[in-house]
Amino acid sequence: MDFRLTEEQELLLESLRELMRRDCPETYMKECYENHEYPQRFIDALTAGGFGLLGVPEEYGGTPADTVTMMLVMEEITKNGGPHFSFGQPLSIKDMLEFGSPEQIEQTMTAVKAGQAAFVLGFTEPQAGSDSGAIATTFQRRNGKVYINGHKSFMSNALRAPYMLCLARDADETAADKRQAFSMWWLPMQKPGVKAEPLKKIGWHMLDTCEVYLDDVELTEKDLVGKEGDGFRQAMINFEAERLLIAAGLLGSAECAFEDAARYACQRVQFGRPIGDNQLIQLKITQMKIKIENMRNMVYKCAWEIDNKIPVRISSALAKLYCAQAAMEVADDALQIMGGIGYTVDCRVSRLWLDTRVHRIGGGTDEVMIHVAGRAILKNYR
Repeated sequence: MDFRLTEEQELLLESLRELMRRDCPETYMKECYENHEYPQRFIDALTAGGFGLLGVPEEYGGTPADTVTMMLVMEEITKNGGPHFSFGQPLSIKDMLEFGSPEQIEQTMTAVKAGQAAFVLGFTEPQAGSDSGAIATTFQRRNGKVYINGHKSFMSNALRAPYMLCLARDADETAADKRQAFSMWWLPMQKPGVKAEPLKKIGWHMLDTCEVYLDDVELTEKDLVGKEGDGFRQAMINFEAERLLIAAGLLGSAECAFEDAARYACQRVQFGRPIGDNQLIQLKITQMKIKIENMRNMVYKCAWEIDNKIPVRISSALAKLYCAQAAMEVADDALQIMGGIGYTVDCRVSRLWLDTRVHRIGGGTDEVMIHVAGRAILKNYR
């Protein structure tokens, strides 16, 4: 396995770094975070620079890119202090490009090309987090229409996205296999009966997260996405790549926190010498570096496996699990090295520390990743 960057990848990342120096300085990120504002200026810059369509097939106006390149871009954005949610649309829209109708695909791509979130993923519910099979939102046909009723939780971008890709259970469920009761629906967020209520969070202040209530939301048959009864399988098709994208973003965030802490350790003088001269600080720096190298190896290897058509059920779960835990440990050590200043909002390490923690929950909890990987690992030895 050769992870040396190609000339094209090096040029791409250099252009991204220049864009971020110009359009995503730390002063702008700090302002957005403090004001709970979406960093639209940065998103617009990414879109104008072609990054919004990187990885999208050519037939939809995009620029094809392999998985390794996609992960390198994700890592570079968060390594330079950018938000994790600013990149990855090409992966999140895969469900629509594969299963959507021509009209639904056109609506999706119109939003993506404009630098907007095309849709919110309507999966999680109060009683259905890790247990997605417990989804209680229903669809029911009445008088030639389809009506959606339910309650979705922790919906990111619900205040901005024009549509919800809504997973709902057949209210008149008759299938022997309960998984065949789920279907995907393309639900306009401005429809009567849709109500979004923002949640207050300890982090993630640049991105809204909402409870969404669906009360007799009227749809038609053309709003079905893909095949009826196949919604659960369709929802699972891209989870492994999305988990890897989270891991790549965590790798970059950990590098960002590490580099800030390392520079501070060389500059901060106590007892007449830089604190980096102390072995306890050197121990933290060394252990942080080991974790980052391990994270990088896992992310790059898993991306390489995807590009080479190698199954990644185990490696993607391991990468998500390890990176979520290790990145939090690196951010915490970085904050400890920086001391009091690290605990203030003037220091971006505090933001990284707050925002990193959620990734041990979202995109698959630590416990679910252990279950996914553990079960698959043991299967190889039976």
